[in-house]
Amino acid sequence: MNDVQIAGVLTPIVKSLFVAMPPEAAFDLFTNGAGRWWPLPSHSVAGDDAVDCVLEGRVGGRFYEVDRSGGQAEWGRVLAWEPPGRLVMSWYPGRTAADATEVEVTFQAEGSGTRLTLNHRGWEQGAPAIQANYGGYAEGWDFVLGKYVDHARRV
Repeated sequence: MNDVQIAGVLTPIVKSLFVAMPPEAAFDLFTNGAGRWWPLPSHSVAGDDAVDCVLEGRVGGRFYEVDRSGGQAEWGRVLAWEPPGRLVMSWYPGRTAADATEVEVTFQAEGSGTRLTLNHRGWEQGAPAIQANYGGYAEGWDFVLGKYVDHARRV
C-alpha cells in the first residue's frame, strides 16, 4: 500500500507483506525473534553500539534495545497482545512516551503463509518535531520489514 499525505493530514503509514510461514511462526519471529532480524546498526538509538532488542510479550511489556554496556533505550510499550493475530504498541524510540505514535501489526493466514500488515498511526497528535519523522518512517518501515522477510526466508 502507498503512504499518503492528504491535504496536510498525515495518514497512517501502512505496510503489507507476505511470509511463507503460518501466523504463529510469523508472530513469534516478529516478537520473540526481533533481536535476530531487526537492523540495529541503522535503526536503533545506540546505532553501532546496539547489540539486541527485546519485545516483552504482554500488555504493558516494553520494546527496547540493549547497547554494549548493558544500557537500555525503550522504543515503546505493548498496548494489545493477541498472539498469533495482533500486536499494538506505543512507539517512541529516542523520545519520551509523551511523544508516542502507535504501531499495530496484524498476522492473517493467507494461502500457504501469512499476510503481515503494519499500521503506524497517530501522527496527527504529535508535535511538529514528531510529524517531521513521517517521511523517514514511511521509507524506514520498508527497510526494517525487508529484514524481517529476509530472515523469514532463512528459517
